[in-house]
Amino acid sequence: MQKSIQVLSSLSADIDTIFEFYDLAIEHQKKVSPKQWQGFDRELVKQEIAEGRQYKILVDGAAAAIFAVTYSDPQIWLGKDHEKAVYIHRIVTHPAFRGYGFVNIIVGWAKAYSKERPLDYIRMDTWADNEKLLSYYTSCGFEHVGEIKIAADSGLPKHYEGIKLNLFEIGLRSKD
Repeated sequence: MQKSIQVLSSLSADIDTIFEFYDLAIEHQKKVSPKQWQGFDRELVKQEIAEGRQYKILVDGAAAAIFAVTYSDPQIWLGKDHEKAVYIHRIVTHPAFRGYGFVNIIVGWAKAYSKERPLDYIRMDTWADNEKLLSYYTSCGFEHVGEIKIAADSGLPKHYEGIKLNLFEIGLRSKD
């Protein structure tokens, strides 16, 4: 039977679920990587929800994944901040829903969203030493467009300090 999959804006009532997902992600990161997220500020997430930038993916009504977006990412995408893009961050899949291909679902959502809000790119980043994610993101249609080392004083969350990131994008407009 076909599963019902929806991408919806997160609500204030979802905040505990969002932080439960972050805790699950950190627990998983500790098992598979020497790097882990350092947790997130609850006020930041509340602000993202209020601004309509925090999303959830439901499978048959159950929370299966979450992600956040922004429309500006100057500390990571140096010199490209003027370009019209959606930047996808903090994708977390609940362990019970791994394998559903949520990045492809998010890409489909972003492409549809770009018809409402003119965008030229879908962008994301991940730790540069994560070859598995590099391969997965490129299989989802992203082009690997470079690597950047983040300065310790970037203003980004602590887990970004001094690390290298792979940068990925999907161009949405034809280059005539």
